[in-house]
Amino acid sequence: MTKWLDPDEQRAWRAIVALMTRLPGALDTQLQRESGVTHFEYWVLTLLSEEPGHRLQMSDLAHKANASLSRLSHVVSKLERMGWAQRSATTGRRGVHAVLTDDGYSKVVEAAPGYLDAVRQLVFDGLDAAQTAQLADLGELLVRQLSDTLSRSNGSSAAAEERDEQPNPE
Repeated sequence: MTKWLDPDEQRAWRAIVALMTRLPGALDTQLQRESGVTHFEYWVLTLLSEEPGHRLQMSDLAHKANASLSRLSHVVSKLERMGWAQRSATTGRRGVHAVLTDDGYSKVVEAAPGYLDAVRQLVFDGLDAAQTAQLADLGELLVRQLSDTLSRSNGSSAAAEERDEQPNPE
């Protein structure tokens, strides 16, 4: 039997759905208009820019980007065509690294001010410090809960995706 949402849960859920549907579009619009990248492309470039040597194992980058390996691989291919990233074989551990190029780093630096202004305007300008901390706590809790639930139901597909990203020994 279905357990319906109570009024408080319904209110919270509708707010989350509105946020999930409106915020990505607003960020995509700003980034595409000002920098010619999608939010996800910018996010991947940013994550790489924060790593030592501007490189990260594809599976680790997928995890940090909250993306499947197949989605990440598609985006890294596009970033490669733009000259902003490249792939390189890893040493020691099997797999492939995504590496941010100098042009990719320049793209992150160019896009960051407008992006950060948009994030502040769309999210943080209406919150005080306590609300910001509460938002971070709730967001982290929900991400852990989501990750735990998904890993229990998708354990075998994650391993298959990681194998798909391994270099071909031939």
